Amino acid sequence: MKIYMFLIVFLAFSNSVKANLSSNYTLGPGDKIEIRVFGQPDLAVEALLGNSGDINYPFLGKIKLAGLNTAEVEELIVNGLQPDYLVNPNVYTQVVEYRPFYIHGEVEHPGAYSYQPGMTVNQAVALAGGLTERASTDKIFLFKEHTKDKEEKATLNSQILAGDTVKIEQRLF
Repeated sequence: MKIYMFLIVFLAFSNSVKANLSSNYTLGPGDKIEIRVFGQPDLAVEALLGNSGDINYPFLGKIKLAGLNTAEVEELIVNGLQPDYLVNPNVYTQVVEYRPFYIHGEVEHPGAYSYQPGMTVNQAVALAGGLTERASTDKIFLFKEHTKDKEEKATLNSQILAGDTVKIEQRLF
């Protein structure tokens, strides 16, 4: 009985964590998403969001997904299908591949890299081959995707998001 109760609590917790991650991540150009409707294989779509942030969805046509999270996408599709096509659609949406983040400056291999949720600057540096000899750990800047003109001071423990740009400057000898 204790194992059964533990399993119920664990499943409820893991579902709330997944829902929280989905509700915090905003879709944008470069994200690859998957949309499924239970019992309706013809309505399954896997799409890469282009610059417009739109996709073509069966019956609904062109819909804008950029700026929405996965829960909002599910709600949008349920509302679009429910009145005319399906009685009570069960829609599931997930991000299959996140848009990249960018890192440049004093790292061994600057460029674009695949983003993973919860990533820090330190992990981004590791993906880029580590810091160069001249890198400064005090001169790390983060350009958030939505505020490209404004740089934020960051540390190796700062969180980054998909689409962000990390810049690591030289230290003075």
